Amino acid sequence: MVDFIEEHRGEYGVEPICEVLPIAPATYYAHSARRHNPELRSARAKRDEQLCVEIRRVWHEAFDGVYGAEKVWRQLLREGFDVARCTVERLMRQMGLRGAVRGRAFKVTTVADDHAARPADLVKRQFKATRPNQLWVADLTYVATWAGFVYVAFVIDVFSRFVVGWQASRSLRTDLALDALEMAIYNRDDAGGLHGLVHHSDRGGQYLAIRYTERLAQAGAVASVGSKGDSFDNAMAESTIGLYKTELIRRRGPWRGLDDVEFATLEYIDWFNRQRLHGELGLVPPAEFEDRHYRQTTPAFEATTQ
Repeated sequence: MVDFIEEHRGEYGVEPICEVLPIAPATYYAHSARRHNPELRSARAKRDEQLCVEIRRVWHEAFDGVYGAEKVWRQLLREGFDVARCTVERLMRQMGLRGAVRGRAFKVTTVADDHAARPADLVKRQFKATRPNQLWVADLTYVATWAGFVYVAFVIDVFSRFVVGWQASRSLRTDLALDALEMAIYNRDDAGGLHGLVHHSDRGGQYLAIRYTERLAQAGAVASVGSKGDSFDNAMAESTIGLYKTELIRRRGPWRGLDDVEFATLEYIDWFNRQRLHGELGLVPPAEFEDRHYRQTTPAFEATTQ
């Protein structure tokens, strides 16, 4: 209405227009004065304007729009901003900002061999760990590209949800899963630190291959394979892959080919491990969660980091 009055006030005058419209002349003059002099705005309006800048920044920095109101609010608190969650939600709604929303996505990428010998199920759907390198889960997913499917393998530490290894390939060969495992072992095997580790996967042939199980044994790890044969047997890995598909693959596609997916996955996993706030970890990044654990349990760790 203020815009309408501004447009026609020269022809009809402010008061006659206000008599027809449901607005008082004083209200119009107050709005007009604030429009021409922003300093006359209320303290709340000024603070909202400043917060909108920070909210949009955090939203973009969260892998260009992954976070919803909850995580944007938590990140602002971590940065020292004193703001209520409802305020963040209100301003995000006004700006048209929203986080990534999971959709349906399921495709079988591992082919089970029910007749092949396999390790026992040591996890039994209890995905819990009290320290890093106690329990890893591994799984595969696919990405549709213009050049055909690209398959991506992940190895995840259950304690912190840290992606310790990954690999992308144009085929579902055994080397795909094995290369991801090699990365995980290289990243985590400090002075024999993997002895006693349980590595859990589904019944896919990639994880039952002799080369894969032998490599686990060489690293001192124990293999575990789901016993029921459905997605709940490896729910932790399925959940992480679901985030990967929601926050990266569906939002940034279509994809050209392997190189395109590989570079984006590298960027995403680095952000996921070191910056993404994880709800199951008290809304801190996986790397920070592990760092806290080591500081609390290893006195020498504190000394070496000072």
